[in-house]
Amino acid sequence: MAVSLGVDAVGLVFASDSPRAVDVQQACTLISHCGPFVSVVGLFMDQDASTIKNIIKRVPLNMLQFHGCETESFCTGFGLPYLKSVAMGTSKDVNACLNDHAYKTASALLLDGNECGQPGGSGKIFDWSKVPALSRPVIVAGGLDADNVISCIQQVNPYAVDVSSGIESAKGEKDMIKMRDFVQSVRIANER
Repeated sequence: MAVSLGVDAVGLVFASDSPRAVDVQQACTLISHCGPFVSVVGLFMDQDASTIKNIIKRVPLNMLQFHGCETESFCTGFGLPYLKSVAMGTSKDVNACLNDHAYKTASALLLDGNECGQPGGSGKIFDWSKVPALSRPVIVAGGLDADNVISCIQQVNPYAVDVSSGIESAKGEKDMIKMRDFVQSVRIANER
């Protein structure tokens, strides 16, 4: 459904504690439905390097997304571009938070509404008005849905938006109508 709606990327969660986690076989089946211009992003959180390398060998990923306490040198050790999530849920000073998570080699920083040490997908938003103008790509996540994504895009002007719980009917179950409405709202925001 996501691919038919024209999304740029599809995320596959490999963090085993997540209700959205997929195994290698499920991931490969899902990827078989992606066209050549849809990026496939593998999401990891504080997993060891051997686990990540094993998944990369078996699953054709285009990019990695790290949501834990991974260091920059760890993130660069897999030969793929990566996104680094920054937990904005507890940040009082966004600039300090972003400076602490410089990750200069990251393709983008993913600003999420979760609290430090907690996984994303919580459905919590953070104060978008505190995001400074940055010279590098920023992706906004956390609590986005069809009703608020237009405001987010207008306030932050991110490179992209990332959604999970905002398009679900229940935790881990994607809702096709919510997915369609979300993509439509993103298109409306981009036309303004």
